[in-house]
Amino acid sequence: MKYNIPRVTGLLVIEVRNSNPNGDPDRESDPRTRAHDGLGMISDVSFKRKLRELLIQKDGPVWGQMASLMALKPEAFEIHVSQPSREKEKAEKKDGEKKSLSERYWDVRVFGSTSLEEKDNFIRTGVAQFSIGVSAAKVRIQRDTNTVSANVDASKNTDRGMAPLGFRVVEHGVYAMPFLVNPTAAEKSGCTSDDIELLCRLIPYAYAHNASRIRPLVEVRHAWYFEHANQLGSASDFAILDALTPKKADPAIPSSSWEDYGYDGSALTAELQTKFAGRFKHFGDLTDPDFVEKVFPRKHG
Repeated sequence: MKYNIPRVTGLLVIEVRNSNPNGDPDRESDPRTRAHDGLGMISDVSFKRKLRELLIQKDGPVWGQMASLMALKPEAFEIHVSQPSREKEKAEKKDGEKKSLSERYWDVRVFGSTSLEEKDNFIRTGVAQFSIGVSAAKVRIQRDTNTVSANVDASKNTDRGMAPLGFRVVEHGVYAMPFLVNPTAAEKSGCTSDDIELLCRLIPYAYAHNASRIRPLVEVRHAWYFEHANQLGSASDFAILDALTPKKADPAIPSSSWEDYGYDGSALTAELQTKFAGRFKHFGDLTDPDFVEKVFPRKHG
């Protein structure tokens, strides 16, 4: 079937080291935190942007490998939420050659569309929904001043080239970001099983291939994928997410390393396979290439 999309409950476990995973524009790009308890946050918009960037770069290695492996046509996997795509679409509208959003744009099919000015704005929601990522413990933020090389002309202002407290990073944090795949939304958005497979294959590379000066060390340590036994859902999303979410003995004290959480992925896999026996078709970690090939088998060579 064209829309044979599985029901999936997933959880991304993201580790941050001396990086700003998601700056808050309302607080001078400070790493996002919750006001009442100091827990760090990563918005779903921020993470989805990383995935979009991987597909915008059609000359990049990630798209190149995915396109080769999955036999993908670039014209069917464009990104709608990008300025070049919007300008191109405006030009096509003038010529009366505009195609359906769902035919061209991968992010529209997967994440949905909120562009009210579009002709086919009947697409309300996407198949894949990411929630806000929240850290398992309070995060400590380091703020420093950015500087550049001194001016050759000593007569110029001595503070030129400085950004006081412009460098703001989380010293260490472990975030949990839930995501869901809802097959009911597939028919409306046009999402296919290939679209979801591509999403799952992209997730492990979201940060590694979008590193920057302010975000050099952010990694998806685990990308848990629980495919329900049927499309209606065979287990509680909350029960799955609660079992997978990292916990710290004292969440009021910021962590300094991954070891502070005692998070054992292998033991957790075995535990949940027993706990949810008979309730899933596939359960494992998308950062494990062997598991990905088991869920999405492809012929190589």
